[in-house]
Amino acid sequence: MNKALSVCFALAALCAASGASAQNLKPGLWEVQHKVKGSPEMERQLEEARQQMAAMPPEQRKQMEAMMASRGVRMGAGGQAVRMCLTREMVERNEIPAQQGDCKMTNQQRTGSTLKVNFTCTNPPSSGESQMTINSPESYAMKTTATSSIEGRVEKMSVEGRGKWLGADCGSLKPMTAPKK
Repeated sequence: MNKALSVCFALAALCAASGASAQNLKPGLWEVQHKVKGSPEMERQLEEARQQMAAMPPEQRKQMEAMMASRGVRMGAGGQAVRMCLTREMVERNEIPAQQGDCKMTNQQRTGSTLKVNFTCTNPPSSGESQMTINSPESYAMKTTATSSIEGRVEKMSVEGRGKWLGADCGSLKPMTAPKK
């Protein structure tokens, strides 16, 4: 996978994970639908990745989809969806899990139902801010803007999404863990 797509997936996972910071969200299985917008080059690479998946032989595509699903990721025409499991302990500790990357949250502020977080990541190198609005213990909306360095070029992107609680049982999906410090 190229670096631009790696950054997109890392930022989407980071955005999905930001839901763990809100103390009144329910633990359990969550699905976060994302739409990533970036430079024309990044948009082209995302579309190429979708086309490559669609053009794979059925068995290979099934294997790729199964591998992605085991990590809670599903790609679609309108964006991607990430499923994640949040335990009660993770929600109580305000733990921020991450699928990819090495990100640190800074300047986390909560006012009412709105949480604002700044972040920096070293792998992939990026920084930005995320804002999440909690609609209920089972729903939130989020928007993230980020700047990343990809192969010497500065890329700006935004991710918009909605998180929806699916239920208390995470099934076979394991909780993500925060990177070791």
